[in-house]
Amino acid sequence: MLQRIQTIYLLLAAVVSAGLIFVFSLWENSAGESVYAQDVLIAFGMFLASAAISLVSIFMFKNRKLQFVLGRLNIILNLFLLGVFVYWSLTLPGEMDISEKGIGMFLPIISIVFIVLANKAIKKDEDLVKSVDRLR
Repeated sequence: MLQRIQTIYLLLAAVVSAGLIFVFSLWENSAGESVYAQDVLIAFGMFLASAAISLVSIFMFKNRKLQFVLGRLNIILNLFLLGVFVYWSLTLPGEMDISEKGIGMFLPIISIVFIVLANKAIKKDEDLVKSVDRLR
């Protein structure tokens, strides 16, 4: 059932992970140039993997348990991406060329919030189906 609220949440998470990375910069280097996610291969790959998992999870509506597991996997991936950004921003100034952080570093947090809301709705649906099965 694609008309559920978790579909909207997962679609928003995919848009944040795949679309907004081209709009918001991750940081500015010491020359004052904005660095976007497509300039950093690791971040770009992790953002696209997160978007792909969200899109695959949308079409797993018949298997809610797998959909829930994919949501958790996506949360772990986004937490790892956030950890990479924190590591890069806390390194010594001579090691990385980050002078000013951009809003793009906070996109994994927004994605995590949408995925948590989707998992909450998936769990609610699963509990509803279990309660109906109990009555039969």
